[in-house]
Amino acid sequence: MHKLTMVALGAVAMSLAMPAAAQDMPFKDGDYWTVSRIKVDDGHGTDYADYLAGQYRKQMDWQVSKGYIKGYKVLDNVYPREGEADVILVTIFDRMPTSAEREARNTAFNAYMATTNRAMDAASGERAKYRKLLGSTLYLEQVWRK
Repeated sequence: MHKLTMVALGAVAMSLAMPAAAQDMPFKDGDYWTVSRIKVDDGHGTDYADYLAGQYRKQMDWQVSKGYIKGYKVLDNVYPREGEADVILVTIFDRMPTSAEREARNTAFNAYMATTNRAMDAASGERAKYRKLLGSTLYLEQVWRK
């Protein structure tokens, strides 16, 4: 009986030690960052800049106002090497939305922008004539505990 009690107490002690071990880590999870790399064809830098300053900014500012995202950045690769992106788009948010939240956000967004998913897809296709998405990455920010 004593042996069984000791095993049970050992198991409880180990389960209590797990959270403490996690707190021993120097980092904790922070925000999510999506980073999209865009290549713009020569002679179309102004076209893409106009899109970013207009439609893109309106979309992103709306998402910030609704609390869907915390913020966003447009970065210029000042000295791009062969095959590298010219523009980097960063979006920062605190959690992944559920499927239901994504659908509700999409419906609200389409109403706000007076558009449809098909129209947004067609507009993206028009931009694809002079800009290419080289890829997107999802990062999870690591924040110092102390």
